[in-house]
Amino acid sequence: MEKIKEYTFKHFEKIIVVSILLGIVLITYFTPYKMGFLNFFYLPIIAAGYFLGKRMAVLTAVSCILIVAFFLLLFPSSFFTAGTNKTYIIVSLAAWSSFLILTSAAIGYLYEEKEKKIKELRSAYMGILEILSKYLESADRYTQGHSVRVAHLSEDIARTMGLSPVEVENVRAAALLHDIGKIEISLDVLHKAAALTDEEKELMDSHSEKGARIISLVGGVLKEAVPIVSAHHKYFFETEKPPSENGTEHTRKEVPLGAAIIAVADAYDAMVTDRPYRAGMQPWQAFEEVEKGTGKQFHPGAVKAFKKVLSTQHKYRK
Repeated sequence: MEKIKEYTFKHFEKIIVVSILLGIVLITYFTPYKMGFLNFFYLPIIAAGYFLGKRMAVLTAVSCILIVAFFLLLFPSSFFTAGTNKTYIIVSLAAWSSFLILTSAAIGYLYEEKEKKIKELRSAYMGILEILSKYLESADRYTQGHSVRVAHLSEDIARTMGLSPVEVENVRAAALLHDIGKIEISLDVLHKAAALTDEEKELMDSHSEKGARIISLVGGVLKEAVPIVSAHHKYFFETEKPPSENGTEHTRKEVPLGAAIIAVADAYDAMVTDRPYRAGMQPWQAFEEVEKGTGKQFHPGAVKAFKKVLSTQHKYRK
């Protein structure tokens, strides 16, 4: 059932277009006089152009024309009734087919132009977030560039896991801002080489919630990033409700997939980066540590995708 839901969500637009097309085909099939229903075929064309772009819209238009041509051969009497001019009907069908193709191309073109503008806006939006994350980390030489590196790695993991482009963008945005809550924590605590006190540890652990609160103030623009940032330090568990170290309980359902992805990327980058109290690990050592936490601290799927990313992209193995 979960796989069916996942497939439906992933291919929702295509399912809508196919459903509309099948519905119209059935209506046309059971209608005695089919010429009167030809304009209904514009509906799947409009849906395909709006959701799927020019190529799919034109293909849908061609499919509609072929379906009508099939009906014409199968049920000629439904088109050529007594007293009708056959030449007029053929010309009308040719004109209908031409307008169907033109409509699909026009709507598809408008869709692609809209997507192009949205892509440009997203690129500018991500650029601003990247600049912001670099500025926030500029005071700490040990974490400079950390959020950007985590964002790139999280994006690669998300793509490898097959997330949709929108989901990948949400993961990247959340990764760029995952440590924004640390602006409310003093540099003395962030740079402390000795072991943290219980109070300081609690303060450090609160940066996820602080970050989510700060991002939520922006409004709807970053609403998808809020739960990801809030949960990026929560553990993933194979069992349903195992006790955590502080006695509280978490379930797998509490941790969004985006947060699980960032948790892997964040932990890896933290381990390979020098800190005031230790030198950074070798990449292979850091990966081994991540792999040890599979199914406990880290999402198994995210770790598996991370391994693929490491094996194919040399930049993360330096």
